[in-house]
Amino acid sequence: MTRPAFRHLMRVFVVLLCGVSGVLAQSAPSATSFALKEGDRVLFYGDIITAQREYTKDVEEYVLTRFPQWKVTLLNAGEGGDTVGGGLGAGPIGLRLQRDVFQQHPDVITIMLGMNDGFSRAEEPGIFSTYADGLRRIVESMQTTLPHARITLIQPSPHDDTTREPRFPGGYNGVMLQYGAFVAELSRERGTKLADFNSPVTDILKTLKQQAPDLAKQVLPDRVHPAPGGHWVLAESLLKAWHASSLVSSVAVDVSGKVPSTKSENARVTEFRLVKGKLSWTQIDDALPLPLPPVEVDPVVALVVKYSDLVQSLDQQILQVRGLSNGSYDLLIDGRNVGTFPGQQLANGINLATLDTPMLEQARLVAYDSDRKNLLEDARFELIHVSAENEASNTAHALASAILTAQGRQRTDAQPRPHQFQLVAAPTGGNP
Repeated sequence: MTRPAFRHLMRVFVVLLCGVSGVLAQSAPSATSFALKEGDRVLFYGDIITAQREYTKDVEEYVLTRFPQWKVTLLNAGEGGDTVGGGLGAGPIGLRLQRDVFQQHPDVITIMLGMNDGFSRAEEPGIFSTYADGLRRIVESMQTTLPHARITLIQPSPHDDTTREPRFPGGYNGVMLQYGAFVAELSRERGTKLADFNSPVTDILKTLKQQAPDLAKQVLPDRVHPAPGGHWVLAESLLKAWHASSLVSSVAVDVSGKVPSTKSENARVTEFRLVKGKLSWTQIDDALPLPLPPVEVDPVVALVVKYSDLVQSLDQQILQVRGLSNGSYDLLIDGRNVGTFPGQQLANGINLATLDTPMLEQARLVAYDSDRKNLLEDARFELIHVSAENEASNTAHALASAILTAQGRQRTDAQPRPHQFQLVAAPTGGNP
């Protein structure tokens, strides 16, 4: 038998085994273009906006749910009151860098500073020079001490002069924009990646000011520190700068021919059946959707999702079913009815990531795990900052052990699980 003939026979065997025709394609969601990779240690360096552990947790949840087989460690070195000269409670910049960056041996570093460096004043040349010189020294020091680390510089997040009147001509966000322009220049000079945390948040503030003016102010409640909705915008901006993929999974089913066929990406489809007008199959997605909260839990996040491109850019879990007769169909996953859809809508494709599915429920469990892990990390971080001697204390060791356990739970809960799909005609629907 020739090699091409043998390959054809094997394809036929696989199709018959699965009960469908067509190739069940599987691939990772653009892992090769994503800025992070398996085994990376990622360190977020910055002031209180980083220390909130919100946008950093959102990024962590993307990595956990999109690449559940990876072991990537994400570390938060944000400190309240931090400037390019160091933090109020964390010590001068030399100590900050040695203890919180160099000793952690990161492969990837993000840096966002600026909100405190302008002292909430109108632009002053001397203050700007201190910021510019200090940030340049930080980057040079990191590149000298950690020459293999991949650095992303972040243009400072905005002061909200959009939903409230600026406190002085030009507003404090005008100062942040000036700082951001320098950050972009420094990024080109030092050959780093660049992420913009200012314009995306300002854009959503402008939109929400028109659509929901009262809730718009809750994106940055005190004009500086983002609420969770604002942090999702920051996380999206960083992930875009890292070339993150939108794909969770994609499954296309076609029942128009004599033998149904399926095609899939980043998913596996088996046990496909078409019996007495009912479609059913087993599906294992190799990733999970973003663990966005329900609308009733956080309406501000819901508005950000509605009026931004977050879902389009980062959260596409597509199911497409072609060849259905006219009518509407109930989609059941693990026996749960997740929605009723016209046949034409299914033919065009629906985004499962926006529905209340068992996969979203699992992703939210991973988010819960991440909250618990971040609380432990924050406690250890603060303990060590009180005194260097605390790093050798029994409490610090106990916290470190608990963090490792929590990381294991995160990864375990993110692992792919099989789900049973059924598509049946709704009471007034048609037949597959």
